[in-house]
Amino acid sequence: MEAFTFNDMEIAGLATAGFLLLIQVLYYFGIYNRINRHCRAAQQGKIDYIEELPPLSVIICAHDEAENLRRNLETVLCQDYPQFEVIVVNDGNSDESDACLTLLEEKYPHLYHSFVPDSPRGVSHQKLAATIGIKASKYDWLVFTRPDSAPQSNQWLRKLARNFTPSTQIVLGYHRYNSGENRLQRKAGLYGLFYAMRYLGFALAGRPYMGNGHNLAYRKELFYKHKGFSAHLDIPQGDDDLFINQVATPDNTRVETDPDAIMNIPETLTRKHWHDEQAGYAATARHYRGLQRYCNGMETTTRLLFYIAWAATCILSLLCQHWLAAGIAMMYFALRFTMQASVINRTARNLGEPGKYYLSLPLFDLTQPLLSWHWKRRSRLQR
Repeated sequence: MEAFTFNDMEIAGLATAGFLLLIQVLYYFGIYNRINRHCRAAQQGKIDYIEELPPLSVIICAHDEAENLRRNLETVLCQDYPQFEVIVVNDGNSDESDACLTLLEEKYPHLYHSFVPDSPRGVSHQKLAATIGIKASKYDWLVFTRPDSAPQSNQWLRKLARNFTPSTQIVLGYHRYNSGENRLQRKAGLYGLFYAMRYLGFALAGRPYMGNGHNLAYRKELFYKHKGFSAHLDIPQGDDDLFINQVATPDNTRVETDPDAIMNIPETLTRKHWHDEQAGYAATARHYRGLQRYCNGMETTTRLLFYIAWAATCILSLLCQHWLAAGIAMMYFALRFTMQASVINRTARNLGEPGKYYLSLPLFDLTQPLLSWHWKRRSRLQR
């Protein structure tokens, strides 16, 4: 019977770890598994889509990205879609972007390009470029992506447009970093997948709070109704996430997760580019309205506390040679790991991700909060 007797510290450790595990279960199956449920519903024909394909404007803001435009722009221009235009707003003149775009315009009559004029200091060039593209557009539906992104297939625009119902004003899409053999690309892929499970999961739960400019669509009238980016014009970033945070509601936002609707970032990612991008999102995150960012912080906090409670209970049980307590603690870890690996890998598979994540997950759990803190600190230093 001694094996079934627990001291106060073991009871406290097991109870704490169990409670934190329960919170993690609620997050994984309440929010992070939403993409899997959405994909299954789409496959079973339980989601209503429209057949009409309205004309649309694709807007790309580029800053001295001639190489990316050469590599990726034609994959956008060659979409299988009846009527669309592509507007590239070039912010910068230190590379061959203008010459590249002029050459492509001769081949593709639905491509247009403009430029960002000299602007006063303190005005976001990214938002100014987006505004120029929106004002130059001919159609009501606007689709946004970046020069470093390429569509997964020529059905990208069709998959987004099937969500353009009369009540829809925003469509959120998914973008991914192609993993390959590049360690940085694979790491960025896991981080991108996890963050998408957060913001797309909340949107599917009826609580949208951000979008991503690599794959995003909204109506032009929505932009003008809310006076564009005027609410946060002094913040350098936020033409995508802050704007969506300002205008998204449970009734006007839809999510598209079909693999053909994904935007890919090729295997050319540099560490500086990835860190700058993440620091940019960290800088805007503190301006989000709503409780979602606090909910994200709570998930991260309870995850770290779970590891602490689990490790402390394991060490105490092993020191006391109480194998049952140690076994229960290990069972907690196994349950959480199985749940996490199942949800993340099923989501990756549904989104057409080539990689699988198992051994990297515990390391991700512990390093993601540290990197998030690093990006927040870096964003404050860059202000």
